[in-house]
Amino acid sequence: MAEQEKREKREKERSAGETDGAQRDRQNPDTGEHRLNLAAVYVSDAQHNRNIVFDTTPQAVRLYLLYNHWLLRVCVYVFIMMDLALALFEEPALIPLPLWTTSVIELLCLTVFSARLVHYAKVIPRRVFIRDPKNICIIVTITLCVVDLGVYGVLRLCERSAVRWSRVLRPLLLINITEGRQLRRAFRSIRNALPQILVVFFLFIFSVLMFSLMALKLLGKRNLKTIDGIPYFTNYLEIVFDLYVLVTTANSPDVMMPAYNYSSFFAIFFILYIVINTYTFMSVFLAVVYNNYKKYLKEEVRQLVRAKRQKLCRAFSLLQEVGVAGGEPTVSQTRWNQLVRLVQPDISSAHRELLWSVCDPQSTGHVGKVAFVQLADLLNIQVVTMKSHTHPLERWIPAVYQSTFSKLIHSMVQHRVFVYVYDVIILINAVFISLDEENPAVSMAEWVFLTLYILEILLKLYTFEPRTFFAKHQFWNWFDTIIIVSALLATIINTALKSSGGYTSRQILDIVFILRVLRLIRVVDTIPRFRAIINTLIKIGAPMLTFGQLILVVYYIFAMVGMELFKGKVQYFGGDSVDPERQFCGNVLLNGSAFARNNYCKNNFNDVVSSFILLLELTVVNQWHDILK
Repeated sequence: MAEQEKREKREKERSAGETDGAQRDRQNPDTGEHRLNLAAVYVSDAQHNRNIVFDTTPQAVRLYLLYNHWLLRVCVYVFIMMDLALALFEEPALIPLPLWTTSVIELLCLTVFSARLVHYAKVIPRRVFIRDPKNICIIVTITLCVVDLGVYGVLRLCERSAVRWSRVLRPLLLINITEGRQLRRAFRSIRNALPQILVVFFLFIFSVLMFSLMALKLLGKRNLKTIDGIPYFTNYLEIVFDLYVLVTTANSPDVMMPAYNYSSFFAIFFILYIVINTYTFMSVFLAVVYNNYKKYLKEEVRQLVRAKRQKLCRAFSLLQEVGVAGGEPTVSQTRWNQLVRLVQPDISSAHRELLWSVCDPQSTGHVGKVAFVQLADLLNIQVVTMKSHTHPLERWIPAVYQSTFSKLIHSMVQHRVFVYVYDVIILINAVFISLDEENPAVSMAEWVFLTLYILEILLKLYTFEPRTFFAKHQFWNWFDTIIIVSALLATIINTALKSSGGYTSRQILDIVFILRVLRLIRVVDTIPRFRAIINTLIKIGAPMLTFGQLILVVYYIFAMVGMELFKGKVQYFGGDSVDPERQFCGNVLLNGSAFARNNYCKNNFNDVVSSFILLLELTVVNQWHDILK
């Protein structure tokens, strides 16, 4: 009920904002140019899913257009990446830089964020700006970062120990900038789903505690010991930890073996535990997370669609004309064309005419409100324009290009057998890649395969017009050409270095091997089902970036906390080091531990890269309990 009341309150505030916006539209100077510009802004917002209540005065509209300029948005992302990347150069640093250098860069980034926020304040009404939580969060974050930077600098100058606690706040800037709306929606959906998730989580913890108590009573008095000679299941808290690890299967079957060796009947206890907690509770937990996240995400999308429709309706009201004989208001084709040119200046005339024919299939010369509100979705549809170009060789040497032998080449390249032949060549090439590259026959065969691949590209360029072959949507043609040309150049460089008797670059040789393997991906393009899957993965790449940013935020926060708490606690001495401290990773507390025995010393929080790798290992969960100890 509380969540429903909050949602209704947000809807009322948004409706009030839209009403205020409509009133401002009517109060602004009624100039045709301003109304057209304002309508273009509304359509552009709807097209890019921006839900910003901005001031509609002519000056504010110009500032709003500047605020949404792609160059400024790119600059904001660049400075956010710079701010986050400072962790590479700050203590504990992967690449140490002087304190004044990192401080100046951070101050520059914070200045840019402040300027961006001031620009945003000039665009939207003051009442909306003050009540927006993300603006308050940005102001507080910038203030705390400046304060912490100043205090840290003074303490370092006085040679006192200090903690850079504000680094944990840096990801909040990525979340709360205007461009981070997708990331904010993901976090809001997770936050709204937490109450239902916690119910299942607490029930799962209760189950673990109950099984731990049963294990203590069943096994605690039998004087069992682990393989390391440690008393087995005699401490309740240690039992809880071991059984929690068992849920992730990271210590299976090690945790069960002492009891199983004592009596086979105790295996029933562990089997029941795994079935109930690992397979039942974890499945229910996943289902609850998925259903609740989907429910709240659907609500976010519904609100987004509603806001998009409201903006398009407001754009229509700005451009509408009185219908014939008092009919429904419409927008003329002339005004519609002017609007589309403002929203998407690079659109071609043919593309614009195609969109108009969709909106006005009856060719009446005007569109109503129902057709007009589809404009944002139509502009988002990717349209591939196929232009028929004459092959350059046909213009330069028409007699040769149109000869019988030339037409035979065209038929051969376009035939399905040509594709099958090169599929077989790729498979044979895969066999040779697995052989020893030092063998002269294998090395010579590599040149043969490269020659065949280059011949394939040349034949295709001879058959198909080059601009069509290398069109923007021809991904696989670009992929083939880049891989083959790169492999050819790398092979030539490596062969030249090797034949000269001088230094042979191992890096270049590694590149050659990678490019050889990548050539095998070309077979995917020839199998329709494989090609469909790959194309789908390419198309969903952009939406998946939202969840990539979410993971980056979580990893970054934990990395910063871990670096401040555990920096220098674990040391890596290198594989050829003879330092006796290497046996316990430079920390006597780890002497004889599984962490030191498994040579996990490089898993530490001594710099941001090592921290991210360690957090990834914990995410995979295998051996995470050894890393934790």
